[in-house]
Order: sequence, then C-alpha cells, then structure tokens
Amino acid sequence: MKNLFLSAAIVLGGLTSFASTSPISSTIVKTISIGDEYTEIKLEEVPVAITDALKKAYPDGVLSKAYKNEKSEYKLEVTIGDKVGALYANADGTWIKK
Repeated sequence: MKNLFLSAAIVLGGLTSFASTSPISSTIVKTISIGDEYTEIKLEEVPVAITDALKKAYPDGVLSKAYKNEKSEYKLEVTIGDKVGALYANADGTWIKK
C-alpha cells in the first residue's frame, strides 16, 4: 500500500513539471511603407489630358498645386468652393485611387 501511495506521489509530482507554462515570447514586426515621393511642379507642366479630365469631372474645381513622382503619376491639390482635396492621376488623365 505504501508503494502505491509512493508511486502515485512520484507520478503526480512528475506531471506538475509538464503543467508549468513556458515563457511566451512575442516577436514584433514593424512594417514601414515608403510612399511615392512627389515633387512640386509648375501648373503649366501638368499634361493637357489631366487638366481636361479635371475640367470634365470637376467643372468648378480650381487647380492650386501639382506634384509629380518618378512613375509619372500626378498629385493635384484642387479647391472646390471652400473645400480643398487631393486627386491622383496618370499622365494620360486616368484617375488613380489612393
């Protein structure tokens, strides 16, 4: 009977080491997205296709600033009434969603 209790105690004691939790290690991954860098250009340098598309889509819109990146994508700061917003377009006047 002593052997039975002793065996049970050893088995239960051995199981407690398996029940302990190991430290949780977490890995933090930071993702940095580098946006396309736009450089300011003169309004006269904006392609005619873009200005025509702007007049067609926003007849009351006034182009205040224009920017261009290395991919020949244009960022346009447009004022409509008292609101100012940014539009993006390709050189052929196709609008880009960003």
